[in-house]
Formats: sequence, C-alpha cells, structure tokens
Amino acid sequence: MPYSQSKYEVPGNENQLEILPNLMGIKDINLLHKVEFEGFLKAQYQLLEELTSETKFNFEYIKRIHFLALKDIYSFAGKLRHVNMTKANFLFPTAKFLPQICHDFDLKILSTIKKAYNSKEELIKSIATVHAELLYIHPFREANGRVARVLANMMAIKQGCDFLNFYKITERQFHKYVQAVQAAAMQDYQPMNKIIELVF
Repeated sequence: MPYSQSKYEVPGNENQLEILPNLMGIKDINLLHKVEFEGFLKAQYQLLEELTSETKFNFEYIKRIHFLALKDIYSFAGKLRHVNMTKANFLFPTAKFLPQICHDFDLKILSTIKKAYNSKEELIKSIATVHAELLYIHPFREANGRVARVLANMMAIKQGCDFLNFYKITERQFHKYVQAVQAAAMQDYQPMNKIIELVF
C-alpha cells in the first residue's frame, strides 16, 4: 500500500504543500510525507500492541499518538499548537483557549466513551462524535487528521472491529468530510456519523 493511501490518510490532508521546520532538516515535501507516514505507521503498531480492554481514550492518549508518530520529526510533537489556524476560510478555535477547550473535550466527550458497546450503531455514533470534535478543535500544529484517524481505528479495534476504511473518502467526497468537521462547531455530529458509517 503506497504511503499516500494509508488507513489514516484521506484526500486533502492538512498542510500538504507546507514544509515545517523539522528536526531532520528535511527540505523535500515528498520525503517529509514519507517520514511522517512511517512515524504514524510505527505509532499505530505500538498502540495496537498496547491496546487492552482497559485502555482509556482520554486527551493524554491523543497527545501520545501525536508524540509517538512525530517525536523524531517535530519539536512540537505531543504539544498543543500556539498558532491560530484556518482551513477553507474556516477558523479553528483560538490557540490561547486550547488548554481549556481540550480539558472540556476530555471531560464532556472523551469521558463518555464506553468500555464496551451494545451495538455497531452505538459505536459508530461515539466514534463520529469524538472524531468530529477532535478535528474541529484542531489541537496540534500538524497532523490533526491523522491523529484523529488513528484514534478512530483504536476505538473500533478495541470493540473487535477492523480498521476503518478512510480511503473510501474520495476527493469528490472530501468536502462533505470538511463540512462534517465544521458542523461540530454547533455540536451537530450527524454529518460525521454518515461519514463514519461509510468507512466502518
């Protein structure tokens, strides 16, 4: 499987053309994407090996995904962003409010993730809510989408399901994915629920 079509990549991933200052001194965007991909692949394997029925998906877990994947590449691995960010003219939450926003996300949404679910529909709804809210918060300077997709995979696998098929989100469907993230600003998670149903 080519690195551009992984289980945690979708079309239109953030910052595709931007080369951020990195610990490896990489100047070639394709090489940087390859190294990032390998970092997420290794992180996902490690998280799979560690996954048990007692694993808790809190915000510390989310930061650890980011750190494990990018610690050899970026100095900001596992750290909240300090810059304000926009995408397609959509403003993500202001950086200075992120500590409180992430605390509330942990308390109000991540804490509601169940140890076990009674149905596939209930699990999909939970994954969709977490996925949409995390992408809306956009806590990291880079790789928010990939972190969110690794987390979605871990939530599914913990319940005995397979990796989510994010490659089903085509270029033509990607705008719906973006709209589903934006809907989370109004605590509307139904659009993302449809996306997760598609890739489940």
